[in-house]
Amino acid sequence: MTLQLDTVDIGKNCLVKVAGEVDLYSSPELRTAINKAFARASSLVAVDLRDVAYMDSSGVATLIEGLRSGMQQQKTFILVAPSNPVMKVLRLSRLDTVFEIRDNMEEET
Repeated sequence: MTLQLDTVDIGKNCLVKVAGEVDLYSSPELRTAINKAFARASSLVAVDLRDVAYMDSSGVATLIEGLRSGMQQQKTFILVAPSNPVMKVLRLSRLDTVFEIRDNMEEET
């Protein structure tokens, strides 16, 4: 399964929709999409993971880089609706408590 990425501007925010598998070979594409989203967004970058069938440690590392990038730029970085396979990896690595995870982009914290 290939990786599909779609980036959407929503006001001052940017949403990166991810579908497919995020692994060693496809994670650089996701990294590029997240970096471009930070360049476009003025306050928040969200990564929608509801359609991700598989994510390995390189995908998790890419998300951590996104979180760090957001902190450095003083922008918010959130994960939206992670699929069960993604949540399993986040829970196993205890990162489900590190990332801000929302059911949808409009949800307020």
